[in-house]
Amino acid sequence: MAAPTKKAFDVFVNKIPWTVATKEMKEYFAQFGQIKRLVLPFDRETGFNRGFCRVSYSTEEGMQNALQKETHVVEGSRLQVQKDRRPSVDKRLGGERDDS
Repeated sequence: MAAPTKKAFDVFVNKIPWTVATKEMKEYFAQFGQIKRLVLPFDRETGFNRGFCRVSYSTEEGMQNALQKETHVVEGSRLQVQKDRRPSVDKRLGGERDDS
């Protein structure tokens, strides 16, 4: 019997300034709710972030709080924040993962 699927409360963030670090993104998005996981990919050659990240909240409320804020600004740049429609890595691999 298949395990019950977990709800995903993920947002996709784009247009992140290349100077922003993971710690800064976590601090900013934590104001909306408890973060379960934040992935900010970095370029191996330059060492700078790739301009986007995914934020997974522990609750739907955290995700909704982030989505309802009209303007997100980090280091003077306006971020694009939207619900992440991409299936999580865990779903694509057919497994469950809990990063708590």
